[in-house]
Amino acid sequence: MKKVVGIIGGMGPLATVDLMNKIIFYTPAKKDQDHIHIIVDNYSQIPDRTTAILGKGADPTPFIVQSAQRLENAGADFLVMACNTAHFYFQSIKESVSIPILHMPLETARFLHVNNMRRVGLLATDGTINTKLYQQSCQYFDIQAIEPDKQMQKEVMEGIYAIKGSDLEKGRLYLSRVADKLIKRGAEAIIAGCTEIPLVLKSSQNICMIDPTAILAKSAIKTATEPESAKAIG
Repeated sequence: MKKVVGIIGGMGPLATVDLMNKIIFYTPAKKDQDHIHIIVDNYSQIPDRTTAILGKGADPTPFIVQSAQRLENAGADFLVMACNTAHFYFQSIKESVSIPILHMPLETARFLHVNNMRRVGLLATDGTINTKLYQQSCQYFDIQAIEPDKQMQKEVMEGIYAIKGSDLEKGRLYLSRVADKLIKRGAEAIIAGCTEIPLVLKSSQNICMIDPTAILAKSAIKTATEPESAKAIG
């Protein structure tokens, strides 16, 4: 019997829909009944994670914990989060529920390792960059994560918040410019370390984009369909 996936969502709403869509897209289904049962809590009232990490906003931990507990009470067998920066609060969330949670940065680093990538550029929010979520996950597999410099990072944030405001073209222009610069600095690929980024940047002839949302979606499918896999997560 398939396990039920719980998505802690709303961070942001478009990214939540993107994760759910990718779970559906990658599931090898021939009819409706072959798909995985997904419960989504699109809790967009969760305070901004980046401003909180930088000491400028409300702590989102209680809100994310509420979402996790709602999903557990609703019948989810394991959880995923449609937000990279929210993984800064991973341990607190994990301790608040009795079901496992998949860790998106670590799943991404494992994918890079399996595919023999050693130097990758990182596009992410200030919060994700400062917390070293991807840098530490990559380091675990002996992979170097190349960060944008200060000016480049300002452009990354401009692009991310443009996407959150539904200005996808503006977001694409800012982010693609920084991605090009990271490739020139030796990155073999670019981690789209914010769930808004894959909405506007795709792999091309010049850039190999690593989409953590797609990696997480495939890990969620594996966890939901393979009975023993959930024992190794969370």
